[in-house]
Amino acid sequence: MGVLVGRSAPDFTASAVLGNGEIVGDYNFNEAVKGKYAVVFFYPLDFTFVCPTELIAFDKRLDEFKNRNVEVIGVSVDSQYVHNAWRNTPVDKGGIGAVGYTLVADLTHAIAKAYDVETPNQAVAFRGSFLIDKNGVVRHQVVNDLGLGRNVDEMLRMIDALQFNEEHGEVCPAGWNKGDAGMKGTPDGVANYLSEHAKEL
Repeated sequence: MGVLVGRSAPDFTASAVLGNGEIVGDYNFNEAVKGKYAVVFFYPLDFTFVCPTELIAFDKRLDEFKNRNVEVIGVSVDSQYVHNAWRNTPVDKGGIGAVGYTLVADLTHAIAKAYDVETPNQAVAFRGSFLIDKNGVVRHQVVNDLGLGRNVDEMLRMIDALQFNEEHGEVCPAGWNKGDAGMKGTPDGVANYLSEHAKEL
């Protein structure tokens, strides 16, 4: 499928480790995120190298996601038991500690295939990130190659932009951050915006 933006996020039911450490066999995505925004992020494998830096970065900013009514879900092709073992490994030993969000087990690769982030050799998932609105529609996605760690703060910025657009009906120009001026999506709107802000771009 390639680009999911503008389409309904694929639903899934799978085993998972919840943010409270509980292991479940029937975690359902649509039920878990009902009434919320969601960030679904894929990563290659537990107990590897770039991955723990990303998962720890998400966890350190988890309150910021929750304050924006966003549910964070990590997905890899590891089992729920490996996820649990990684959560129980101290950070200074290469683990991630007790991260406060759900880690989903995609042993069959079905979820990675549904989101079209499986590597060509079908070994693991690329570093795919998907921002999903409260209606279940994908509004932003980015996919990194295995050696390129993602910027979690950029995902927060995109959430702010989406929520600003929904609330005010204005669009967000390049480099927009929370608190910045938006733009009316009209010829006059862009002219007015550029007359005041072009030097900042």
